[in-house]
Amino acid sequence: MQDTILVMNAGSSSLKFHLYETDGINTLEFALGGQVSGIGGKQPSFKVKDKHQKILVEQFLRPEQAQNLQLSQRVVGDWFGTVITKEPLAVGHRIVHGGPDYDRSVMVDNEVIKKLDALVSLAPLHQHNNLEPVHVIFENWPHIRQVACFDTAFHRSKPEVADRFALPQFYYKEGIRRYGFHGLSYEYIAGKMRQDYPDVMAGKVVVAHLGSGASACAMLNGRSQESTMGFTALDGLPMSTRCGQMDAGVVLWMLEQGMTHDEIQHLLYKESGLKGLSGISADVRELQGNPDPRARLAMDYFTYHIAKGITGLLTATQGLDALVFTAGIGENSPRVRYEVCKHLAWLGVSIDPDLNDNNQACISTPESNIGIYVIPTNEERVIARQTLALIRDSHRA
Repeated sequence: MQDTILVMNAGSSSLKFHLYETDGINTLEFALGGQVSGIGGKQPSFKVKDKHQKILVEQFLRPEQAQNLQLSQRVVGDWFGTVITKEPLAVGHRIVHGGPDYDRSVMVDNEVIKKLDALVSLAPLHQHNNLEPVHVIFENWPHIRQVACFDTAFHRSKPEVADRFALPQFYYKEGIRRYGFHGLSYEYIAGKMRQDYPDVMAGKVVVAHLGSGASACAMLNGRSQESTMGFTALDGLPMSTRCGQMDAGVVLWMLEQGMTHDEIQHLLYKESGLKGLSGISADVRELQGNPDPRARLAMDYFTYHIAKGITGLLTATQGLDALVFTAGIGENSPRVRYEVCKHLAWLGVSIDPDLNDNNQACISTPESNIGIYVIPTNEERVIARQTLALIRDSHRA
């Protein structure tokens, strides 16, 4: 069997994985991918597809089989044991927060795990879950090489003025800074745009990563200059269940009312955003066609603040040549793209309704001052690429 690299992306209620075949030097070919969904819920499921999108496994699991990430990983591992006879060269992991120490992917060892565990409070929805498979593999198969790939690393190219808060120097040295997130997605989009639209990517580009988590990133020649997200993945654009940008005084008020740290954290991360505004759902698919005024308010707020966030990034680029939509909502919701672009019409943005409705790669009209693109992201391929590069470099060393 050919050598492989396994990519793991563990979230709060899902465990995604992709397997890539490789020669260990340059090639990466997607072999299969899948996920355990609904972890901790009443009806978890397990699904795997091969490179031709043929379904290899599709089944519901008993709740006790996927009660947590550890048990879910056992489900994946047991299935791999029936179809794969050779251990992967390495396992690459998406890690949301790299803190101030990591500006690129790294091989995992005891020291790295210790540092990443210390960052859990900076990304409470993500970091612990991202690290769970790392711990399981490290404890049970310590000989398998693991690579941590960081969502914050792409933004380390930002100038200092975009990296700081207006706080005393002490806090910056302690790691209180505007990290930015979704970097693995932005790295993929930058590479894909360089390949397909090199002249566009050489200019001033904003990429809007719109999924259950949402942010936007301003780039010059494919390098991050500014991001809507800051110290945590709570900042910036409104999201499915996260509030986005908010006056810090609101948190002080909540404390004065007697709310605890855990209550505030739960409210801001899990009960706010589209879910909080609408009181109906956190899912754009359920809200965008719903006649309820609360659903309309939530969608109006969402698209208005996305547009506002995009224009707020333009000081960093001193203009805009192209806007790229990506991630689940960005790739699949013509209505969200239309509403955002309507707010940007004063910039000379114009999109073709037919191209937009059909999710075409370029949806702007010939008359538009700014090119508007819809590019599917692939964070897993970036993780595989970074993992392969580290394996290759270690062999050379």
